[in-house]
Amino acid sequence: MQTKRVLIVGGGSSGWTAAAYLNAKLNSGKQKVAEISLVESPDVPRIGVGEATIPNINSVLAVIGIDELDFMKAVDGTFKQSIRFDNWLVDDPNNKRNFYHHPFCRYGAGPRDDPGRRWLMSDRSAPFMNTVSAQPAICEMRLSPKMLGNENSGFPLHYAFHMNALKFADYLCAFATKRGVTHYLDNVIGADQHENGNITAVRTQSGNRLEADLFIDCTGFAAHLIEKKLDVGFRDLSQWLICDRAITMRVPYEHHYPGHVNPYTTSTALSTGWVWDIPLQTNRSLGYVHSSAHISEDEAEKELRAFEGSHSESLPSQTVHFKVGMREQHWAGNCVAIGLSAGFIEPLESTGLYLSQIATDLLAEHFPFSDKGIDNMASLAFRFNRVMTNSYYEILDFINMHYCLTRRTDTEFWREIRRPERINDRLRAKLDYWRLKPPSVSDFSDQFFPNMSSEAGSILGDRRFPIDTGGLWNHHSYENVLYGMDFLRAECDEMFGKNRPRPTMLKSVHDAIKGVPVKHPPHDVWLKRMVGMADYAG
Repeated sequence: MQTKRVLIVGGGSSGWTAAAYLNAKLNSGKQKVAEISLVESPDVPRIGVGEATIPNINSVLAVIGIDELDFMKAVDGTFKQSIRFDNWLVDDPNNKRNFYHHPFCRYGAGPRDDPGRRWLMSDRSAPFMNTVSAQPAICEMRLSPKMLGNENSGFPLHYAFHMNALKFADYLCAFATKRGVTHYLDNVIGADQHENGNITAVRTQSGNRLEADLFIDCTGFAAHLIEKKLDVGFRDLSQWLICDRAITMRVPYEHHYPGHVNPYTTSTALSTGWVWDIPLQTNRSLGYVHSSAHISEDEAEKELRAFEGSHSESLPSQTVHFKVGMREQHWAGNCVAIGLSAGFIEPLESTGLYLSQIATDLLAEHFPFSDKGIDNMASLAFRFNRVMTNSYYEILDFINMHYCLTRRTDTEFWREIRRPERINDRLRAKLDYWRLKPPSVSDFSDQFFPNMSSEAGSILGDRRFPIDTGGLWNHHSYENVLYGMDFLRAECDEMFGKNRPRPTMLKSVHDAIKGVPVKHPPHDVWLKRMVGMADYAG
């Protein structure tokens, strides 16, 4: 078997994750399947914002061989146990119940346990997730998911991380190059193609001609290879997610420290979109995701600063433009698009890095190990494209659901996103079905519901409809958002009457809420002791 040459064009967190992960996955021990190189421009400005992840990041770090503490020290990292959604249901920031958590773990008797149905039959006086998960309460207490040292409290709390995306890319670059990945700092000025359409090499400003068997396009929204060279089209999905801008800002703790470090991401709905609040070790990263059709850039910036407070008036901001959608093919010929070159779904559920990471893992799984595989990439690409298309649609449905369940009508933006044509067909079919029965595990084994189109969003060469197999979000996650957004309130009054019992909390939830505060320190204390965060409170 001949060693295959892989060239990643573009760096950033997506490019360097691909380089480090593929190198670890394909070149284990003395066996070298792939020669991996990465070329990135020294001149392209890097956009650095705080990045929130989901728990799959832990398996990615483990495959690469990265130590958790070293990682957190290098990337300004903090723990993330949940996403807290504020002000999404109605416009009432003074309502203390107008929020809900989407945590990473919950308790139950097994995958077919149905606490959602039991909660629907209660008077709903306690949030659903508080009855099945201890993490909302633990997050509100701002506790670390881990004890100091290597001790285990006996209360497993799943977690991901917040981190500085630029520092993450730099950390992976140093890690990967030490382990054999070749790094070129050079401007790509063109690409050569074979008569069959495959890319044979990229040409650089310094005169290099970098040949490869497989090219990975990580050039961001520019999509230099997949779009500009191979002319692969972009499927616009902005009909269902209308936000297209983000005003971003960093609030250094030396400038303003709120007195704590939340162990969760906060998403707060404003007049024309929502703001992320990602706490790091040295600052908080804010971003106002909004629709340019409903608010000007200046007005959005003013609203973000008003939301954050007077201390933000002197802080710089920047605007990021984006378009929601994905490539018609993620893998075309011998080129695979990963990261923003492949597509973008707004980061309401922290799926940006996740999409890059599952694409990289899927590529390792579908890698053309044999010479025959190199000659028959189309078969591998067919399955890769099918799985990635389904993943994008799964995320689209889930993000779309947050918007379509709102009862806000206070601005034109919120009235617009509630219109029926802003709900995609797959999600509408799910919601219609879940008005007949609560979500359950069997709903994600097939995912074809009454009234679903049989050709909705099919990929090139595959006329089957995209399906949601619950690869990222199963019925537990759907329950969490549905009931957090007060789904079926009127229907439950009709079905079960208004005189219903209070919700019951699982004993395991009660035990964890009682036991964790005794053993787990506050999040900021853990960060100071274990990874050297500065003491801004002092």
